[in-house]
Amino acid sequence: MLDAICELETEDHLTARTTYSVFKFQQLSDDDIERLRQWLICPACGGKAYFRKASKDGKAACFGSRYHQVDCIEFKPSAQKSREEQDAIEVHQQLVDADALMIDFSRKPRRHSPANKAPTVPFESKTAPTAKSSSISESSAISESSQAPVASSADGQVQESKTDYQVNTAARTTEKRVPSQGLEKLLHSLLRGTDLAKSDLWVYTDSERKYRWRAKNLFVNFADADPLDNKPHMYWGTISHTDPTMSWLNPADSKDIGIPIDGIKLPLLAQFEIEDKRDLEGAGLILFGKCFWNKEKTRKIIQLWNNDLQRIFISKLED
Repeated sequence: MLDAICELETEDHLTARTTYSVFKFQQLSDDDIERLRQWLICPACGGKAYFRKASKDGKAACFGSRYHQVDCIEFKPSAQKSREEQDAIEVHQQLVDADALMIDFSRKPRRHSPANKAPTVPFESKTAPTAKSSSISESSAISESSQAPVASSADGQVQESKTDYQVNTAARTTEKRVPSQGLEKLLHSLLRGTDLAKSDLWVYTDSERKYRWRAKNLFVNFADADPLDNKPHMYWGTISHTDPTMSWLNPADSKDIGIPIDGIKLPLLAQFEIEDKRDLEGAGLILFGKCFWNKEKTRKIIQLWNNDLQRIFISKLED
């Protein structure tokens, strides 16, 4: 996209719309770019848009969107979009056919980098040394951080309210068709608008099929994150930009949310082959974590669960 519209609310609670060409926008001061970039929309369909700065290796600055309508004239199908659409079809079919779904946090994402491009870090080393395995117990994690009322069973097992989250106490699960799915395809299906985030399908977050959620309660867009909700969720959306030190991810879906990555920055950037801030601009993001207020209650924080790199996936844009 060569143009994007910036929508800002005035002091009179009116909406001011300014159309920027990418050439004009990139000439703004760094402060103005940071202030305006989360308010960009596609001029044709109104989908949330992003701005990517020019890269060091000569790639031009550009506008784009992961939220184009299918009939939008700015929507240009690519190999990446085609893969995302196929992923969405696959997940949708699972929603229709399956009795439940299991998230496989250990499933490795597909790799689409050119064959002649050597990875910055060997693939085998792209795991955080402190990351825990995908079989980490949800119950122990919840009991450590949740402040919601809980009830203890006779055997001392802490259980949350059954509204959003259930502990399956049956000796054997009754569901027969329980396919597994990794974070990559789940994110792409959410970005492409499947009914996953509205589904009543049970979704297991552990390989033993003990902890399960209704999909509509598990998957939460960044715009709907509630810091008063003491339960963890699969938060998803797109990244607008990072801070100058690449210690915080700022979602495009909400202007008052920050995702701290400073403690896991090096292994995270290596895992997803992120070389500079531009690689994160407009990228899709899904992670299992909790939302809470900062001390001043002016900004929502979403913290990755136990800093476990298996519980986050970043879908970079392909140039």
